[in-house]
Amino acid sequence: MSRHTYDTGIIGNCAFLAHINKNTNVDWLCWPKFDSTFIFGGLLDKAKGGEFSIRPEGEYTSVQYYLENTNVLITEISPKSGGKYRITDFAPRFYQHQRYYKPLMLIRKIEAIEGSPRVIVKCEPVSEYGAVKLTVNRGSNHIQYLGGEENIRLTTNIPISYVFDEQAFVLNETKYLALTYGEPLEAALISTADRFLAETVQYWRTWIKHSSIATYYQPFVIRSGLALKIHQFEDTGAIIAASTTSLPESPGSGRNWDYRYCWLRDTYYVITALNHIGHFEEMEKYFSYVTDISFSEDERYQPLYGITGKRNLVEEILTDLEGYMGNQPVRIGNQAYEHIQNDIYGQVMISLLPLYTDHRFVFSERKDSVRWIESLLNKIDRTIDEKDAGIWEFRNMANIHCYSNLFQWAGASAAEKMARTIDNKELIDKAIELKERAAAHIESCYDPIRKVYTNSAGSSNLDASTLQLIMMNYLDPESQKAKDHLLALEKELRTPNGLFYRYLYTDDFGKPKTTFLICAFWYVEALASVGRLDDAQREFANLLQYSNHLLLFSEDVDEQDGSQWGNFPQAYSHVGLMNAAYRIAIKLDRPVFL
Repeated sequence: MSRHTYDTGIIGNCAFLAHINKNTNVDWLCWPKFDSTFIFGGLLDKAKGGEFSIRPEGEYTSVQYYLENTNVLITEISPKSGGKYRITDFAPRFYQHQRYYKPLMLIRKIEAIEGSPRVIVKCEPVSEYGAVKLTVNRGSNHIQYLGGEENIRLTTNIPISYVFDEQAFVLNETKYLALTYGEPLEAALISTADRFLAETVQYWRTWIKHSSIATYYQPFVIRSGLALKIHQFEDTGAIIAASTTSLPESPGSGRNWDYRYCWLRDTYYVITALNHIGHFEEMEKYFSYVTDISFSEDERYQPLYGITGKRNLVEEILTDLEGYMGNQPVRIGNQAYEHIQNDIYGQVMISLLPLYTDHRFVFSERKDSVRWIESLLNKIDRTIDEKDAGIWEFRNMANIHCYSNLFQWAGASAAEKMARTIDNKELIDKAIELKERAAAHIESCYDPIRKVYTNSAGSSNLDASTLQLIMMNYLDPESQKAKDHLLALEKELRTPNGLFYRYLYTDDFGKPKTTFLICAFWYVEALASVGRLDDAQREFANLLQYSNHLLLFSEDVDEQDGSQWGNFPQAYSHVGLMNAAYRIAIKLDRPVFL
């Protein structure tokens, strides 16, 4: 049985993300925003998803890799008929005119490496999720695609007739393709593309040089950090869970979700991981995004929002698309925006805690601190005794979830620290009172006979999310109670191959068939936390095999054959890797390179 992996790499510039397949096709690209229609969506429908490929005539083999320490992707093609060529794909990003330049522009540079290969360039963008075919207009050195929200233009030094007619030509000099949305490239193509490439490479390598990454499995942490960075929509500060929609958690499961939105929970984990490697710019941008939401939401937060703060993310099924490998439904929007998920208040609080406790930040710069902390504590106060859908977003079940109350406890703890920073006794007292109420709910989930915390009050079911009781220091990691809790979860949810199920009880869609990768990394973190360092290192090394060819990780992994499933790459999974590596490196006292 062959192992299924996603054959794409990602490029991006914090304005858009594109997936480039090993076969040279742009399999996924949404413009003008992460949650807009796809322009190329072959990932979900090869016939209706359009195409942007640079293929040879006949059969070929390919190799794909990143330029070291960048989000610039190289695909090398070796045709069976001879010759060899390289495609360099990137999204321009660099500092210019005192701000980041991040246009809606995909640049593809094609160079012959050996011989005189013949190539065929095919560019057919679409709109409205493949329902609209664009009108194609030929220019002197460009092709225009009309009929979408904005004009799309392909500027190239390849003879336009060859692209227009999809005709093979000999690659006897370096060729360039610049695809733009809305604003065309009004500059010299070759010199501009080469300058943009050099500056983009320099930007990413400087970003990595300014990262504090320990020597423990550094290449994996570097790649994860680079992947996470381009999941932030810099315009507003929102961070998406994944750039894709409707990639199934397992074949035929129907668990196909749209992850192109900002989950307040996921963002907490992403920001924590980036903070661990010394990057705080993302947190400061997110502060603006979440503050805007906070002051416009009187009663409660939604679990997720659109990347511009949009609230109504109505879930629709696109019946005309075949779905990934025939897996339907294809969904856009996500009904989880209607859910009650009460852990998120605490996570918003904790994600921004360094702005108040880390002296590299000037605390007085935080405007409206009292109002903001008070509004969040009031939200915790109003929701702390409620049943909710929990972290796994059950659609038809509500409980007093251990995980939800853990993060209300942790959020109140963070609020107490913030309140002490700004010296507000009233807020300190309120935070302490809420911590005690949350702790009482958490303890209602404890099973003293099995020596384990269950997923919710009155339930016997176990859940990997309760591993966080150890990492959040609700349970003293040195205590026997923490070690017993970990042993019980390990016994029930760990697989023979070292993967981890979220849970094994039946939910709205039956029993989960695949493991959830971040849970396995949480398990590694918990092992390191309780002092089982050898076990943590062994389990961590084992999990690295579940990446694709570019060290990118999916959301779910099949226990039987190690196949990748779920949306890809999944921010959660890369966060899990980075935080587990960070936890182990601290325990090993590995040096951190600044």
